[in-house]
Amino acid sequence: MTHIIEIHQLQVKLQQKTILSDISFGLEAGDILGLVGPSGCGKTTLLNTLAGFIEQEAGSISIGDSTLITKDNLLPPEKRNIGMIFQDYALFPHLSVEKNIGFGIDKLDKASKDARIGELLDLLELKGFEQRYPHQLSGGQQQRVAIARALAPQPQVLLLDEPFSNIDARLRNELMIEIRQLLKSLNMTAIFVTHNKDEVFTFADKVAVMYEGKLLQIGSPVHVSQHPNSWQVADFLQLGSWLPFKRKENQIETALGYIELDSLSQLTSHEQDPNVKTCENNDFNNNKQVMLIKPKDVKVDVDAKANVVVNHIGITEQGYHYLVSSIENSEELHVKRLSFYHEQVFELGQELSICIKPHQYLAF
Repeated sequence: MTHIIEIHQLQVKLQQKTILSDISFGLEAGDILGLVGPSGCGKTTLLNTLAGFIEQEAGSISIGDSTLITKDNLLPPEKRNIGMIFQDYALFPHLSVEKNIGFGIDKLDKASKDARIGELLDLLELKGFEQRYPHQLSGGQQQRVAIARALAPQPQVLLLDEPFSNIDARLRNELMIEIRQLLKSLNMTAIFVTHNKDEVFTFADKVAVMYEGKLLQIGSPVHVSQHPNSWQVADFLQLGSWLPFKRKENQIETALGYIELDSLSQLTSHEQDPNVKTCENNDFNNNKQVMLIKPKDVKVDVDAKANVVVNHIGITEQGYHYLVSSIENSEELHVKRLSFYHEQVFELGQELSICIKPHQYLAF
């Protein structure tokens, strides 16, 4: 299938500092991509570059069949056929809902403009709010107006900068599902920025994890969460805990005991990318080897010899959430924090025995 938008080796510099480097990916019609990564990794810069608010230093942006944007052909934002929804929605406070929606389609004749506005009022369930002003609307209604205004010029791509951050938590999930269904009904290609991994799993078809201006991994949320290709991806998405280990042939030594490998292929190792800055997390210092341990792979055996102590207890829908550290305190193998859920109530400071269930182990 033909890509609606394709980015190839995109690079951006601001004040002689490289902000984005070698960004490449493509999206087909109807794809919804979530950009995630730590603060300052370049997510919003990428969005603003695609929209035309920031100039690219190198690389290309292709939109549809006829638009190619390069350093030597920097189209202004209004000629890119891209819609943008800002984090604060940027609605015009002195304009009514109707006039906000119609702001970008003044080139249409009055009949066509009124028809387009009417369609969007129906589509976004804003009928009856035409003459209201932004301050008279709820956060969810303001977001709908912002989306309607962005859709009015019929863009090929829609960009959303943290679109759900200003929505009340109680309504956020409902609104995400509603807006996703809307974009799917329009077969609209969209890219949105978020700090919230839960939003990605609810709203996106694909997730792209960024770090230090680079695109580390892109794929379906399920694939990326099950097969992270680097510790940065696993660490940012909070996929589990880090368990230091030492390997001796088919046996792995940890602070929780020994793990026997059925075969060499049971342990998948990922090497550190030399082009990506190392982590400040002590788990990754001194080339220490660590395994990614997801909460579901932790088993509690209250009758065995204790190897961890409970440091934190939380209550969640999945049961009690425990953070433990290992009693074994050797510098190489000590576990500072390991997370798991359990239906049984333990106490702060209580010593427990836990082990790791056999599975396909991921090492970094």
